Amino acid sequence: MEIINATGRRKTAVARVYLSEGKGNVTINKKTIEEYFPLATLQYKVRQPLELLEVAGQYDVKATLNGGGFNGQAEALRLGIARALVKINAEDKSKLRAAGFITRDPREVERKKPGRPGARKRFQFSKR
Repeated sequence: MEIINATGRRKTAVARVYLSEGKGNVTINKKTIEEYFPLATLQYKVRQPLELLEVAGQYDVKATLNGGGFNGQAEALRLGIARALVKINAEDKSKLRAAGFITRDPREVERKKPGRPGARKRFQFSKR
């Protein structure tokens, strides 16, 4: 099997994922998943699509992450892995979609408007 690549995005984070046959190693920016994401919840989030399809030990994941924070990066990586798994076997798409791993979360930070303290916040109103 050749290397399958896919892209995942979330907020401002971008994950380029390269999936190949292997023993289940996850490498992110040349670091292990435990080094890159020390929190167990983030490691779990990344491995969710592999665990759902029960192929965690069959594929090696190499990923390049940039932009965003650690939560956005973890969710971008999850989307990238799910898209790569669909490229390998299209029949898994319905299972991944039901779990919500195929849908790209479109929520982005709203920009700050001029003359205001934030995107929606206004300065305190004084009647007199």
